[in-house]
Amino acid sequence: MDPSLDMWDFSSLISLWINRFYIYLGFAFGFSLWICFQIVIRKQNKNSQEKTVPKASRDLMTNGYISLQKKQVFVSGVKIFYGSQTGTAKGFATVLAEAVSSLDLPVAVINLKEYDPDDHLVEEVTSKNVCAFLVATYTDGRPTESAEWFCRWLEEAANDFRFGKTYLKGVRYAVFGLGNSAYVSHFNKVAKNVDKWLWMLGAHRVMSRGEGDCNVVKSKHGSIEADFTAWKARFISRLQALCKGERKPCGGNCKKGKCESNQHGSEAMEPGSHAQEGFHQRDAEQEEPFGSTSEEESGTEDHQSLKSVIDVEDLGKIMDRMKKEKREKERQEGETSLIRSTVKNEASERRAMITPALREALTKQGYQLIGSHSGVKLCRWTKSMLRGRGGCYKHTFYGIESHRCMETTPSLACANKCVFCWRHHTNPVGTEWRWKMDQAEMILKEAIENHQNVMKQFRGVPGVREERFEEGMTVKHCALSLVGEPIMYPEINRFLKLLHECKISSFLVTNAQFPAEIRSLKPVTQLYVSVDASTKESLKKIDRPLFKDFWQRFLDSLKALAAKQQRTVYRLTLVKAWNVDELQAYAKLVSLGNPDFIEVKGVTYCGESSASSLTMANVPWHEEVVRFVCELVDLIPDYEIACEHEHSNCLLIAHKKFKIGREWWTWIDYSRFQELIQEYEDSGGSKTFSAKDYMAKTPHWALFGANERGFDPKDTRYQRKNKSKDISGC
Repeated sequence: MDPSLDMWDFSSLISLWINRFYIYLGFAFGFSLWICFQIVIRKQNKNSQEKTVPKASRDLMTNGYISLQKKQVFVSGVKIFYGSQTGTAKGFATVLAEAVSSLDLPVAVINLKEYDPDDHLVEEVTSKNVCAFLVATYTDGRPTESAEWFCRWLEEAANDFRFGKTYLKGVRYAVFGLGNSAYVSHFNKVAKNVDKWLWMLGAHRVMSRGEGDCNVVKSKHGSIEADFTAWKARFISRLQALCKGERKPCGGNCKKGKCESNQHGSEAMEPGSHAQEGFHQRDAEQEEPFGSTSEEESGTEDHQSLKSVIDVEDLGKIMDRMKKEKREKERQEGETSLIRSTVKNEASERRAMITPALREALTKQGYQLIGSHSGVKLCRWTKSMLRGRGGCYKHTFYGIESHRCMETTPSLACANKCVFCWRHHTNPVGTEWRWKMDQAEMILKEAIENHQNVMKQFRGVPGVREERFEEGMTVKHCALSLVGEPIMYPEINRFLKLLHECKISSFLVTNAQFPAEIRSLKPVTQLYVSVDASTKESLKKIDRPLFKDFWQRFLDSLKALAAKQQRTVYRLTLVKAWNVDELQAYAKLVSLGNPDFIEVKGVTYCGESSASSLTMANVPWHEEVVRFVCELVDLIPDYEIACEHEHSNCLLIAHKKFKIGREWWTWIDYSRFQELIQEYEDSGGSKTFSAKDYMAKTPHWALFGANERGFDPKDTRYQRKNKSKDISGC
């Protein structure tokens, strides 16, 4: 090997090592040039694509094809689910559907009874629909029959680990509940549960839960219809924002030109994208399952401040703003507290019991409404007796002249929602008086005037007897049993006193939920207590009372009745397959209240009502009522069957103290009662009197088993012939 060559290689290596910095610098410079060259090329390609795509789009649209760059769709439609018992939720769903249609969005109204969540609910995860749930709360906080299966499925899914917390991730929903705050422990319970269960399954609440309240006293907007209208407006507004791709409505705190609610790039809201997943995940963490608040009710600034780095220079401004907001909040809370206390203390600020919607409904039913909470209506038996025909069962049992009887009430509100309510629950409900109160003088004056105005319409009507018409223009009896709970009226004693001063008898009916008011009640001609069931379970099922302690109130009312010295009556309404098999229990209740009389009447079917499951099958035949009465009398030895009114499917059981010799004295000497009540008032209440002090002899035609079967032979239409079937010997 050549020694000179070895020397050159060695010298070359030494030279390269000494000058290595320049070599590295050359490589770095060359690599940098290559990177810059690649960046320039890619930028040119991107610009060329941005210029050519619109041109391609125009070319395609010119040839009748759709654009390559499709418009982003954020809401594909709205599905409105409803669970209704009386039809209110269904009506609201229809109204909401019309409002949604105005936004040019596809809308579907779905009855939850016909919806299978197991097969279809998961489809809403990717459908881009917004689901609205309108659900009512029924008895004891249970869902309505139409929504029962859906709620059961939703509850089981929410508590089943196999579904997981992301089963309905991507579903967007809103809930509106229909309830009554008089049922405090169950108010809108179904809506709260549906809201909670959907949230537990990962669904996204787009707005706060709405709560409609049938109780006009506590309703936020005055009625359940107004509550729904307010919620609907918010829902439509929120829907419009969602259609634009806004995640949250702008709180007004965004920086100029940087409103995040309008930043809805295709990537950010792309279904299944990481950005959207993170958004849903954060929402699921921030939402509260039980609360009614939502993201649209809080500003975006608070969320940003929690997640961003605060500059020290801005810390003072932030603290000043927070202190200002705190002072403003305290001021608002103070004003709210003052307003609430003012409303509570000033009766003049209370709401009227009769709302415009209720006034319209009751007027259509023939009510003559008085003031803000009273009413009067002409009874069909009044019309019957004007024509010389039969009177009602009170005429048969107690001698009331039906054409001279005024049916009225000083309180349309009631504490029960009975399944056989013949007013179909159009009247309000409540457990205490929280409405405006009219004076008793005004109520009685307008009641008589309205009654007489309706009576005048029968002057000259074919068949109406002139002498009966003239008698009917002077009110002699008042049945405080029209609707509602008359004893709730705070001035009921004043009202009764005014009746008696006008020489008008008083028949008052109470639903046995106000024992204190019964004890403080001044003497009436006859005091009724409705005994619709004899056990706690059946009473809850039939009367559907609002009070939690309804059974104790019921028993206390019967005990209070026993202390009354005037005429007292149990009114038993028989509902076939509901309460006709409780004979022993009924007998015990009779011994508790020791009433003078017991009226047993078959339930009256008033037509189909979505508020009740009652049908004609629940109406007992007259023979069945007679059989029940005969069996009951065998269990209460101090009582016997006295009278019968077959047309009303009603019998009267009377205490034996009203049977003198072999004759019944169930009728009332109304003139004698007026004398006794006057003596009572003159003595300041010290001179009392008993039921036997104003009794009168019962005519033969009114007695049980008589050929006339409870109809006055003098009446033209209801004269009865002897019937071959004899049921009087039971």
